[in-house]
Amino acid sequence: MDVVGPVAALSRTVGASNVVGWTDEVFGRSPGGGPALAVPIHRAKPKPLPATTSGSTTPTTLPPLNYHPTPATPLRVLVLGDSVGLDLGQPLVNALSAYGNVASYLDGRIDTGLSRPDYFNWPAELQVDLANQQSQLVVVMVGANDPQGLVTANGSIQFGQPGWDEAYSARVAAFIAEANAAGAHVLWVGMPPMEDPGLDASLKHLNGLVQAQVAQTAQGGAAYLSSTPALGDQHHNYAAYLPDASGAVVNVRTPDGIHLSPGGGARLAKAVIEAMQGNLRIELAPGIGGTARRT
Repeated sequence: MDVVGPVAALSRTVGASNVVGWTDEVFGRSPGGGPALAVPIHRAKPKPLPATTSGSTTPTTLPPLNYHPTPATPLRVLVLGDSVGLDLGQPLVNALSAYGNVASYLDGRIDTGLSRPDYFNWPAELQVDLANQQSQLVVVMVGANDPQGLVTANGSIQFGQPGWDEAYSARVAAFIAEANAAGAHVLWVGMPPMEDPGLDASLKHLNGLVQAQVAQTAQGGAAYLSSTPALGDQHHNYAAYLPDASGAVVNVRTPDGIHLSPGGGARLAKAVIEAMQGNLRIELAPGIGGTARRT
């Protein structure tokens, strides 16, 4: 998060963590960037969002989870994420493109999260994406950059200080409520185990906050998927290599101990699709050839 210009100065004043951002630079990722569309999408100016308190949701009538999309009326899936979310997002939209009744869209922004809307405003981005794509399902994977000073209208709250959990939880709740208000369900994918013990403990704490907010979401408008079964070892700890279904050992993490390798991204994408079919009861029709776009 500690990047060039004024943002760098502000990051230092609020104690921004840049462990993930630093490794993004090493691996050639551009701050705040993501895949670009071949065909531009019109981006309307976001409207101001109402303030949301922790645990609250926007009342709305959601379509049933028991989806039976068709090629003529495909399930529209929006995939959002930070750099770790991008590691999932690209293989996920690629895998979903094999289904003829799904249209998927990827919006990934590295070095971002919910803690620093002054750097990148995910709620505003979500509003634009939902207006453009009319998505019915939003798959979210953010959080790797979030254990840091949380910028609020009244200043910053350092990670671990009183009030941080409540403020962050409120942002998670508002994000889910925003998607629900547009008629979209949310599938929130938790962060995987990390090699660094400190970062691992911090992200496990964040995962718990997200799970608590998902559990409080009205009308079943959100579900939580832990990435640990797909990417953790038999003890649910960090693993750089894991066996596949045939017993062959696959590299699932990059050397930084944070991001997902292509094999890890594909492994987690498979778990997401299984959750869509099982937990969310979405009927996917393989073998026809769907649509995947990137925002």
